[in-house]
Amino acid sequence: MQTLSRDGDPTRTPDAPRPLVLLAENDSRLASFLDRALAGAGYRVERTDKLDHALGSLERVMPDVVLLDPGPGGLEIASQLRARTDVPIIVLSPFNSLQERVAALDAGADDYLPIPFAVEELLARLRAVLRGRALAAAGATARARQGTLTYNDITMDLDTREVRRADRKVELRHKAFELLACFMRHPNRVLSRRELLEDVWGYDFLGDSNVIEVTVSNIRQAMEAEGEPRLIFTVRPIGYILTNRSPSLTQSTVTG
Repeated sequence: MQTLSRDGDPTRTPDAPRPLVLLAENDSRLASFLDRALAGAGYRVERTDKLDHALGSLERVMPDVVLLDPGPGGLEIASQLRARTDVPIIVLSPFNSLQERVAALDAGADDYLPIPFAVEELLARLRAVLRGRALAAAGATARARQGTLTYNDITMDLDTREVRRADRKVELRHKAFELLACFMRHPNRVLSRRELLEDVWGYDFLGDSNVIEVTVSNIRQAMEAEGEPRLIFTVRPIGYILTNRSPSLTQSTVTG
């Protein structure tokens, strides 16, 4: 087995307890491997082999992050977990289709990691979601209200997390909301994938992850559900832009 360093959560002070991972995984062999790998990296692990026990485990142990098998019934568990807590959820799945990723993010997952994956990537994503949660907590105590963002016919209330396009309410969950907010803060500017990953997910590009593409697709579907014109465009090979003008960039390919 690969030797792992005890890096754990980089935001943890020396006297703080090690981060606790709730591992909800049906595959006992994978669960055993991850249990050992996480312990070797400095995490405490609470393990359940039955997904429907994850809710009870959540309330009993109060984990810092959840690693979740998406099925069968795993995405419904993810929705229930998200309804009860803001604890980061990373879905570990043998499926790698766009539809599977969208479903997981819609259910409230913070990230989606297809199996097989490198242990180093999982640890990096754990560090990222823990860092993001720490920063969010710090930001929440620093401000009472965040206010409203507007662009074209889009309005975002950052406090109620309500999105409207003209008079229509748009349902955006979790990372889709945060990603749109990032675009709204920087309209008419091309944002690289690296910038978006660091701003919304808290980490740089890892492996072949297409979590941005999935989340942008999710936003587009919601924002254009009644035939509204597209406002988020792909700028290849750089990233994306929010604009109501016809985007044209030299030395770049702009697509819908």
